[in-house]
Amino acid sequence: MKKDISGDRFAIQFWGVRGSIPSPGPTTLRYGGNTSCIEMRIGGKRLIFDGGTGLRLLGKSLSPSLEEEIYMFFTHYHWDHIQGLPFFFPSFDEESRFIIHGQVPDEGEPMKMARHFRDRVLHLNSPIPIAQIRAQMKFHDLVCGELFTLDDIAIETAPLNHPNGAMGYRISWGGHTAVYCTDTEQFPDRLDENVLHLARDADILIYDAMYTDEEYHNPKTPKVGWGHSTWQEGVRVCQAAGVKRLVVFHHDPNHSDDFLDNVAIEVEAALPGSVLAKEGMILHLDRLNDE
Repeated sequence: MKKDISGDRFAIQFWGVRGSIPSPGPTTLRYGGNTSCIEMRIGGKRLIFDGGTGLRLLGKSLSPSLEEEIYMFFTHYHWDHIQGLPFFFPSFDEESRFIIHGQVPDEGEPMKMARHFRDRVLHLNSPIPIAQIRAQMKFHDLVCGELFTLDDIAIETAPLNHPNGAMGYRISWGGHTAVYCTDTEQFPDRLDENVLHLARDADILIYDAMYTDEEYHNPKTPKVGWGHSTWQEGVRVCQAAGVKRLVVFHHDPNHSDDFLDNVAIEVEAALPGSVLAKEGMILHLDRLNDE
């Protein structure tokens, strides 16, 4: 049965919350082991951000043939953000309609999003024959820093500090704002101005907090330069930018449920109202204070 989104004013559902590589197993059941994928249902439209392995679960919740268009957005194209695409059920139905947004990485060869998506994102190593993907696809080439609209939904973008580049999104509708800012690393001497600009006065910031400060700066296993941040940095961004709620996202695949439970306690103490993303979790921005 097709998921009815007519009653959702501004709802965000988390389908994959893990970073880098899927991490299934008994120690990750409560938070989930699938990689990055979130769905925003806003004013009758369905927006999907990133296509990690969580996208497969999202596809299973939908009718194979959808009446409405699906708007897809990519932060970047590392495998943990695209691995679910060949397993997204609506892509095999010729009646499905996707409008795909993203920026082609600067690799020396000028390329439009349509070619990049077919040649490099739908990878030849996929176990599913790519020729069987029959959905109707349109493409929107984004330029980082631009502001564009989907009817009355305003979407702003900004570059993030990540190997090979990544892009953050600020989505505003009906007086509410959500910021999706994953796969980014702060600078040693300052908070990233691009992240602060995206996050300004937002209702929620979905933030790459893959590590703790202690892990990030551990001299024996340093994570500096890996392109990811910490939950403590997320708290600092929220405090500096006036964000109402932090959502800790892109969990380290080595972090167990018990480890993340302890992080949740520390995050709540540092910034009351903050939460850790879990697979299946739904946040309604129009009634955020009631959840």
